[in-house]
Amino acid sequence: MKTRPSIPADTDELRRRAEARLKGHQARLAPPRSEADATRLLHELQVHQIELEMQNAELQEARDKMEILLETYTDLYDFAPVGYFSVNEQGVILEVNLTGAALLGIERSRLIKQRLQGFVDPPSRTVFFAFLKKVFADPKKQICEIPLLNERGIPFWADFQAASADSFMGAQKWCRIAISDLTTLKHEEEVRRRLEGLAVANQKLKREIVQRQKVEVALKKSEAHYAQLFEQSRHMQEQLRHLSRQLLLTQEEERKRISRELHDEIVQTLVGINVHLAALTIKAPVNLKELEKKIAQTQRLVEKSVTIVHRFARELRPTVLDDLGLIPAIQSFIKDFTERTNIRIHFKAFVGVDQLNSTQRTVLYRVTQSALSNVHKHARATDVKISIRKLPDVIHLEIHDNGKSFDMERVLFAKRHKRLGLLGSRERVEMIDGKFGVESAPGQGTTISAEIPIITNESKGSRKTTRQTKGLR
Repeated sequence: MKTRPSIPADTDELRRRAEARLKGHQARLAPPRSEADATRLLHELQVHQIELEMQNAELQEARDKMEILLETYTDLYDFAPVGYFSVNEQGVILEVNLTGAALLGIERSRLIKQRLQGFVDPPSRTVFFAFLKKVFADPKKQICEIPLLNERGIPFWADFQAASADSFMGAQKWCRIAISDLTTLKHEEEVRRRLEGLAVANQKLKREIVQRQKVEVALKKSEAHYAQLFEQSRHMQEQLRHLSRQLLLTQEEERKRISRELHDEIVQTLVGINVHLAALTIKAPVNLKELEKKIAQTQRLVEKSVTIVHRFARELRPTVLDDLGLIPAIQSFIKDFTERTNIRIHFKAFVGVDQLNSTQRTVLYRVTQSALSNVHKHARATDVKISIRKLPDVIHLEIHDNGKSFDMERVLFAKRHKRLGLLGSRERVEMIDGKFGVESAPGQGTTISAEIPIITNESKGSRKTTRQTKGLR
């Protein structure tokens, strides 16, 4: 607390006024007429004296309280947490508390009568003047944030809150501005913004990590998928190479068989014809019956040759398939097959199957031919059912026998397997965008199925038949 300040008093003026009042009282009062009056007057004077002493004590107590309140107000004003500046309309500092002086780092006595705008950062002085003008024009509290300069010229952000005063200092208006340092708050806001930015960046980083993990998982799946595709491709290439080798071997075996049969049957038959013809040219007694007999033998040999040639032609490419259609061709093959093997065959087909194009009819015929050949060679079946049905958008061929089953993996994918039946059938079906399937189980026989798409007249011109590598269904 500060020392108690003395209250200035003009004693001469007070004495002069008291004497003037005393003369007025003396003029009104008459001299005491008796001793009783003097005693009463003395008593009153003594009472007045005591009253004056009591009033003087009360005034002294009130003065002490006022001084305490003044000291409290002064402490509150000087040591307030914000700086208080009293300025006029021109921005001249009229009063400032200790906190305000400490805020600028300049002694309070040096700040009085200086312009507050001189401590404002130059780029923000226009904002300060507009703020000060608004304070004196509007009685409401005004707020703004502008940078100030301390005694070292270092700027710091300050919060300005001001309102114009109702009283006057002399003849000029004034206002009180409360200024607080926002450096810590701005730093905290900056830290908070950075933390928020870091949080956002962290979230983005987490999302990116999650995305990269997903990409990594997808990449691993893709790698595994491509590895599987590569393995399938390699396997298919091995199958194709195996198929090519088997095809060459089969072609060579077929050539050998045709060559052997031509030599054993056709050549011998032709030699027999030649011998009979040569015998006819030998000059001998004419015997009509003997001549007719030799001619009949020669004719039988010629018919046998024609039959053998027809059989070779039918095995290579049956003309009935092109001339009459798929159903008659299969029926003709079934008739010959039944005569040779004694295997019962039940055949059903819808009439519209002959509307398929030549390639599709050939595929269905070759699949049926190959399946029956396998039944005869390997299945030991006694009964076969063949059906050709029309399903939505596809033609479905199914061949089921009651023979023994087989291991499809070994038959279809064994590297050293030398039979082309199933592989060739599958290649033929897939060549026209169809699907080929085989089912074989012990005690249930074997079922071979093929589905080929129906190509309408509208799509014949736009559809391209491409060979696709597909798995067995």
